[in-house]
Amino acid sequence: MTAQKRMKAIAINRFGGVDTLVPRDLPVPGIGPGEVLVRVEVAGVGEWDPFEREGGYAEMMGMTPEFPYVLGSEGAGTIAAVGEGVTRFAPGDRVYAVGFLNARGGFYAEYTAVNADMVSPIPGGLSTEQAAVVGGVGLTAVRGLDDTLHIQPGESVMVFGASGGVGHVAVQIARRMGARVLAVASGEDGVALARRIGADAVADGRADDVLVAARAFAPDGLDAALLATGGDTAQQALLAMRSGGRVAYPNGVQPEPTAPDGVRIDAYNGDPDPDAIARLNRLIEQGPFDVHVARTFPLAQAADAHRALGEHFVGKLALRTG
Repeated sequence: MTAQKRMKAIAINRFGGVDTLVPRDLPVPGIGPGEVLVRVEVAGVGEWDPFEREGGYAEMMGMTPEFPYVLGSEGAGTIAAVGEGVTRFAPGDRVYAVGFLNARGGFYAEYTAVNADMVSPIPGGLSTEQAAVVGGVGLTAVRGLDDTLHIQPGESVMVFGASGGVGHVAVQIARRMGARVLAVASGEDGVALARRIGADAVADGRADDVLVAARAFAPDGLDAALLATGGDTAQQALLAMRSGGRVAYPNGVQPEPTAPDGVRIDAYNGDPDPDAIARLNRLIEQGPFDVHVARTFPLAQAADAHRALGEHFVGKLALRTG
């Protein structure tokens, strides 16, 4: 166990706006059987974190959390200690981890206790920052493309919201699954990112006629689409789906899209489990993988990071604890 007894953290004392995110001095969490203590170096800032901060998940899932409440469902760092029965890890191992709605406390802290099944060595080629932010969006992409859409080699796939956290990872995963990918990104910087990560074709959702672009990309109709974001343009783009095509979107996308006649549409969750984490790692390790971190904030500036979630950026945001 670490000799350090107290830690810096960002915690909330009540659900609410960004003003609830305040620096706190808290006890380092203890670990039980099957858990590890991670010395967090970088925490990911999820697009879903404000919903958790406002109490949305607690209400949705009938939870009564204890305050002070530490947010953060993903991060990377070093194993500080291992609990009884843990043999895969040892102190000093470099890891990334996910811990959505972790009752023991999240990653907006110097230390967090996590179920060892939700922890993995950092995939080859990723920096600590990149590993810290890839867990949530990577698993969401895998669950959408592999488990929900069942993408096959040679299929035409549209990734809508391709310059965001989920989207830019999904473009790369779909390509590694053998699909032809049309990336619909946002703004010039988003288009540049989508091109850099290997999309077969790119449309600017703000400036281009996406339906025309989709029909040009797949004249016989798109086989599948992953919508990482919603709205009128996304809805219009679905008119390019072929009969029998499939559409998937993560729960939480608003407004919820609807499919044209003859097209299947499914909402899904990016739930973590060891198998999905292993599949994500294998896909990442097939070659160079670009996890784009737009900005990294000091831990004490978590409120600024949450404000930035409402602004235009590409990729992901992160917090550095030290």
